[in-house]
Amino acid sequence: QVQLVESGGGLVQAGGSLRLSCAASGVTFNSRAMTWFRQAAGKEREFVAAIRWSGDSTYYAESVKGRFTISRDNAKNTVSLQMNSLKPEDTAVYYCAADRRLCYMGTYYYTGGMAYWGNGTLVTVSS
Repeated sequence: QVQLVESGGGLVQAGGSLRLSCAASGVTFNSRAMTWFRQAAGKEREFVAAIRWSGDSTYYAESVKGRFTISRDNAKNTVSLQMNSLKPEDTAVYYCAADRRLCYMGTYYYTGGMAYWGNGTLVTVSS
């Protein structure tokens, strides 16, 4: 049974930092790209950041580039998202997701390209 479990969300003031983690089990973790998405209230789920299965390439949405850093530990089956200089517009539920295909980076930004999802963790940034 595949499980992705996010943690680390919470309430933070603007300018602050949070680190999200996602623990994976039951999935071929070290052969899949991993992506963080987020969904703000009343909006569609959007791409935030992705990382290649090997960890040697990362991709970011323009809105978070330079502030967020995605990383992974294949030995521990975890992917993390370090979020710095947080803004109120970063408020959302953050989800980690595993790509549908093995060793493939063609759809890392696309919700339909994901096979497995966590339940999400809420990040609230106050102004």
